[in-house]
Amino acid sequence: MPAPSAVPDAAAAPAGAQVPPSPPPESQSLVQRVRRVFPYISHVRRMWVVVLVATVIGAATEPAMPALMKPFLDKGFVQGSFNLWLVPAALLLLFAVRGGSGFIADVALAKIANEGMFTLRQALFGRLLDAKMDLFARESASSLSNSIVHEVQNALTLLVNALTGLVKDSLALAALLVYLIYLNWQLTLVVGIMAPAVAWLMRTASRRLYRLAKSSQAATISLSYAVEENVLANRIVRLHEAQPAQASRFRELSETLRRLAMKSAVAQALITPTMHMLAAAALSIVIMIALWQSRSDMTVGSFAAFVAAMLMLIAPVKRLSEVTSPITRALAVLERSFDLVEQVPAESGGSYAPARARGQLELRGITVQYPGAARPALHDVTLDIAPAEVVALVGPSGSGKTTLANLLPRFVEIGEGRLLLDGHDIRDWDLHALRRQFAMVSQDVVMFNDTLAANVALGQEVDEARVRHALEAANLGALVAQLPQGIATPVGHNAAMLSGGQRQRLAIARAVYKDAPLLILDEATSALDNESERLVQEALQRLMAGRTCIIIAHRLSTIEHADRVVVLDHGRVAESGPHAELIAAGGLYARLHSLQRSGVEA
Repeated sequence: MPAPSAVPDAAAAPAGAQVPPSPPPESQSLVQRVRRVFPYISHVRRMWVVVLVATVIGAATEPAMPALMKPFLDKGFVQGSFNLWLVPAALLLLFAVRGGSGFIADVALAKIANEGMFTLRQALFGRLLDAKMDLFARESASSLSNSIVHEVQNALTLLVNALTGLVKDSLALAALLVYLIYLNWQLTLVVGIMAPAVAWLMRTASRRLYRLAKSSQAATISLSYAVEENVLANRIVRLHEAQPAQASRFRELSETLRRLAMKSAVAQALITPTMHMLAAAALSIVIMIALWQSRSDMTVGSFAAFVAAMLMLIAPVKRLSEVTSPITRALAVLERSFDLVEQVPAESGGSYAPARARGQLELRGITVQYPGAARPALHDVTLDIAPAEVVALVGPSGSGKTTLANLLPRFVEIGEGRLLLDGHDIRDWDLHALRRQFAMVSQDVVMFNDTLAANVALGQEVDEARVRHALEAANLGALVAQLPQGIATPVGHNAAMLSGGQRQRLAIARAVYKDAPLLILDEATSALDNESERLVQEALQRLMAGRTCIIIAHRLSTIEHADRVVVLDHGRVAESGPHAELIAAGGLYARLHSLQRSGVEA
C-alpha cells in the first residue's frame, strides 16, 4: 500500500482543497492563522451544519430568561392576571431546549475534532514516510513523535472547542444586544461603549499570548529532548557520573518553561479583572440612567429585564476576552505541524520502474558534501560494479564508505556526478522501484514491536512458507523451534528478547525474504562473538549468491574473498583490486591489513 500523501487534499481530506504556501506566522493575523486549520476540519460539513444550527438555537434562548422576567414581575404580582403554571412550564421548556442544543453541539464538535485529528495525523505521518532524509537530521524522534501524537490531539481539540465557543458566545452576545435594543436603545448605547475597549484588549492579549505560546512550545520541545537523551544514554550518564550535570541542565530548561508559563498566566489573568472593571463601569452608568428613566415610563419588569440581560452579557464578553488564549496556544502548537506538512519537501523520483534490475552500477565523478562539512564526504568518485560482483569498501573512519553505500538507494543525494543502475540514472528511477532493488543488512538492526513473521516480511504480505525458508537460510531455524508461538511470537521492543547475533540473523532473514538483486552489507558482523559471527557469515554467504553485493567492513579478514576491494581515503578511491593484488602492492590497504593483524585499530 503506498504511503499517504502529506498534503491535506490527498491525505484523507475529502474537501479536496490544496493548501497554498503560507506566509510566516508572525506576519499573519489571527484570522489568517486560523484559516490554515480549515483544510483539516472543513470536510465534515454536515457536522458543522449541526453545530451551527444547535448553536444558533442555544444562543436564541439567551435573552429568553430576562424576557420572561418582565411579564413575571409586571403581572405576576397582580392577582388573577397571570397563570402560575406558566412559570414552571416556560422554565422547563427553556432549559430543555438549551440543554438539548448544547448536547447536540458538543457531540458534533467531538466528531469534528476527532476527524480533524485523524486527517492531520494521516498527513503528518504520510509526510514522515516520504520526507527528504535531511528532516531526520534536523528533528529529534521525540519532537516528531510529540507533534504527531500529542500536540495534534491536544491543540486541535482545544482549538475546535475555542472556535465554537467564540461563535456560540458571539451569537449569544448578539441575541442579548438585540433584546436590549428592543427594550431600551438609549441604555444599549451605553453598553456599546465597552466594544472598542474589549476589541483593543483582545487584540493586545492575542499578540502577547501568541509570542509566549511559541516560546513555551520551543521550551517544551527542548525539555522533552533532554529527557529522551537521558533515557537513551542512561548507562553512559551513570558510567561518567554525569547525573549532576544532566540534572542541572534539566533544571535550567524546566525553569525556562516555568517562567514562560507564569508570564502567560499573568497575561491571561489580567484580562478578567480588566473586563470586570469595564463591565462595572458600564453597569453603574446604566443603573443610574435607568433609575432616572424609571421616574417616567420604565416599569419594574422592564428595568429588571434590562439589568438581567445586561448582566448576562458579562459572561459571554468575559469568555470572548479569554478565548484568545486557547486559540493562540493551539495555533502556536499546530503551526509546527502545518509547517511539517506544507513546507518539508517530499522525496521525488522519475518514472523508470522495471520489475527487477540486473545489478550493474556505474559511478561517474560522484561528489557529496554535507552542509557545514569542511570537506566533501566523497570527491570525484568513479567506479564500475558488474552484475553479481561482490565489492568490498574499506578505508579509515570518515573515508566515505557509508556515504557511498547510502547513495545507492538515495538515502543521500548526489551533489555532482551521476550514478547509474542498469544504465539509467538513479534520479530517473521511480523511487519505490529503485528501493525494491536493494536489501540492506547493517550493524544497526531495527526491528518493530510485532511478530517474528511480520518483521521478516516487512512491507510485504506474510507468506509463512517463505518466512520459514528465510529464517532457515539465516540459521534461525533452531530459535523458531524454541519459541512458544513459532513465527507468530512477538519479538518485543526492537527485538530486545533476542541476542545480538540473533537480531543480526533476523535482519539477514528479512533480506532473504525481500530477494532483491542488490545487497548492501554495512558492518554486518561487527560486535559479534566468534560463534555468532560464524553463523552470520554462513547466512550471508547464502544470501550473497547471485547478487550484486556492496560490503562495508571494518574487519578486513571478513572481506578477503570479495571479487574486488575498493579502498577509500578522504572521500577518494585510493586503490581498487582483488585482496591478494592489493596486499602485494603494499599500499594503503596493505598497511590497514597489517595494522589489524598486529591488533592496532585503523
